[in-house]
Amino acid sequence: MAGVVQGQNPGSQYLVCEDYLPHFSPCWFSASFWGASIEPVTSGGRGSAWLISDDGRSWVLRHYLRGGAMSRLNADRFLFVGTSRVRSFNELRLLEDLTREGLPVPEPIAASCIQVGLSYRASILIKRIPGVTTMGDRFFDLTASELRKIGSVVRSFHNHGVYHSDLNCFNILIGDDDIYLIDFDKCRRYQSSPQNATWKTKNLERLKRSIDKICTPDSSEDIPARWQSLLEGYRAD
Repeated sequence: MAGVVQGQNPGSQYLVCEDYLPHFSPCWFSASFWGASIEPVTSGGRGSAWLISDDGRSWVLRHYLRGGAMSRLNADRFLFVGTSRVRSFNELRLLEDLTREGLPVPEPIAASCIQVGLSYRASILIKRIPGVTTMGDRFFDLTASELRKIGSVVRSFHNHGVYHSDLNCFNILIGDDDIYLIDFDKCRRYQSSPQNATWKTKNLERLKRSIDKICTPDSSEDIPARWQSLLEGYRAD
C-alpha cells in the first residue's frame, strides 16, 4: 500500500507506492530535474505529460491541468478540500486496486499534492508500458480480431464496475500481447450493475465519439464495420 510522505515545504505531500518509498525524492516531479532524460508526450492529451528514460527508469510524469473555459484563467490549480479529494492521490489508489485485481493498467509509482493557499497542484508518476501505441494512432490499421479484443478489455473493466471518465481512443494502448487503459483521473467505481446499465452505455458512446473525431472523409465509411467488431468483443460472453 502507498504511504504518505510530507515534503520539506509546508503543504507539500506525496503518496508513494511501497516499492518506491525507500528511494523516493520529491525531485521526481520536476521536469527540469530529469534534464535530457525527459521528453514530452506528443500523442493525445493537452501537453501535460512527459516520458522519462533515466538509469533504468522508464516512467511517465503527468501534470493535472484544467480543461474548458476555466483553463484560460486557471491552468493547473484545484480547490483543496482535504486529501481525500486530491485527484492525483485518488488516481494512484485506484491504479493500485486495479493492479491487484489483475486489470491491464500502468503500475503507479507516486503522486504529488502541492498546496498553494486554498488550492493545490497535482502530478502523478506511473511506469511506462513498453512497446505500445495508442488505439487512435493506428485505428484504421487494426484487424477485426484486435478490435474485438479491445471491446473485450473494455467489458472487463465494466464488469469490475470501473467507469473511465475519459474513455477515448488515445487512452487505450495496444501492445503485442495485451490492451491497456490509461489516465484514470476522475474515474469512479460502481457496485454490481446490469450489463445494460446506463453508465456503461454512455462510456461506450464516449469512446465512439472519440473515434468519430479522428476519421477523415476517406475513412468515414470504415467506421461502422470497425465499431461493430469492437462491440462484438464487448458483448461476447
